[in-house]
Amino acid sequence: MRVAVVAGPDPGHAFPALALCLAFIEAGDDPVLFTGTRWVEPARAAGVPAELLKGLAPRPTDDDLDAGARIHARAAHISTELLPDLRAMGPDLVVSDILTAGGGMAAERLGIPWVELSPHPLYAASKGLPPIGSGLAPGVGIRGRLRDTLMRTATARSIRQGERQRSEARVGVGLPAKDPGPVRRLIATLPALEVPRPDWPAEAHVVGPLLWEPTNEVLEPPDGADPLVMVAPSTAFTGAEGMLETTLAGLDGAGVRVIASILDGSPATVPPWARAGLGRQDAMLREASAVVCGGGHGMLAKALLAGVPAVVVPGGGDQWELANRAARQGSAVVVRPPSAEALRAAVEQVLSNGAHADAAQRAARSIADVTDPVEVCRAALR
Repeated sequence: MRVAVVAGPDPGHAFPALALCLAFIEAGDDPVLFTGTRWVEPARAAGVPAELLKGLAPRPTDDDLDAGARIHARAAHISTELLPDLRAMGPDLVVSDILTAGGGMAAERLGIPWVELSPHPLYAASKGLPPIGSGLAPGVGIRGRLRDTLMRTATARSIRQGERQRSEARVGVGLPAKDPGPVRRLIATLPALEVPRPDWPAEAHVVGPLLWEPTNEVLEPPDGADPLVMVAPSTAFTGAEGMLETTLAGLDGAGVRVIASILDGSPATVPPWARAGLGRQDAMLREASAVVCGGGHGMLAKALLAGVPAVVVPGGGDQWELANRAARQGSAVVVRPPSAEALRAAVEQVLSNGAHADAAQRAARSIADVTDPVEVCRAALR
């Protein structure tokens, strides 16, 4: 296949798209990644043909405080900017990140089948679940089901508003108001982080996390034999702030070593029992006994795949949802609001209670139940 893969510049979305491109290449297919400026050259260095995704910059008329307008109106604009590049490339298939919907719109405008990439669990509303983002388990019994129904009713207005914004954006670029959706959906998560629902879409396939390391550097941990705690502050703009500083303050004198994964910059100083900087996270996880992270899907999935339990300090976005799913599965302890004392207590709980590590290892084994994303995409063309 010749495949155009479209994703914005946020690491939580660009990295899975890049990982998918590498999977296509390994399978003998011919992908081109369209993404933000920052990741074009790193993608090429990794062996992935990459081009700038035009139209990402906000326009003077854009209202970025309105999430629906930001996603849908911007998507229509991106689709127009992307059309010449897609025509020149002539792909058989387009894979479009769920937050970069312009890729799907452009494919539809050209009559090319497209697949949606969700680099996290399926977040579509369900008649059998509380609203996504609440962090709640499905209600049990009459009261629990009533609670979920009332919560779904309360969020239905926002969902309808988003659908109207999507329709307006589509009509503005010559598409029918009703969105037919993608031919397939790649749900790039661990089955352990999914929840059963009675209305799972037939076109959605859990394909496992799509992970890519932005560096080949290995950051060596501090010397010693004490348990190693990895800290990975969120790369999302909605992530909790000050995680590393608060964790270091809480773990001072706790008899642990700390290694911190920092994508951009690094703190001026850290204590001698800690290291901080850019390094491969998979290498850190091989030695870590616990992870302190923000609950973004990429880091949480990496930790669970490595069988490492987590202390999660969720910020905004979907981090609260993911943190609570991992906590219910048993592999994580949630700390909110964060404090040095609360983080220390949570880390000590995770290190001393083997049940959390056992749950993380169960989560890792759930990877056996995923579908190959390349095969899902190939099937979309049959």
